[in-house]
Amino acid sequence: MSTAMNFSNKSFRPRPPDKGSFPLDHFGECKTFKETFMKCLKDNSYDNSMCRLKAKEYLECRMDTQLMAKEPLEKLGFKDLMDKPRQENEVNP
Repeated sequence: MSTAMNFSNKSFRPRPPDKGSFPLDHFGECKTFKETFMKCLKDNSYDNSMCRLKAKEYLECRMDTQLMAKEPLEKLGFKDLMDKPRQENEVNP
């Protein structure tokens, strides 16, 4: 009887992390967004209120690349930055 364990029978299925978990971006998929956000913070004396749009773009990238769980941006505090719905009486250009 063999006591060796065979791990190749199990398959690993990756899933998005739970809210609040931020795995490393090993492939640099969101590196540009992160660097833009960090530069904005530095340029604005680390006043994050001045960089909310950059933060939103960075989080969108992380959600799009499954580096964090998809979450409505309104729940992440970006309701005021969301596109406003078009009015019915607007004329199409």
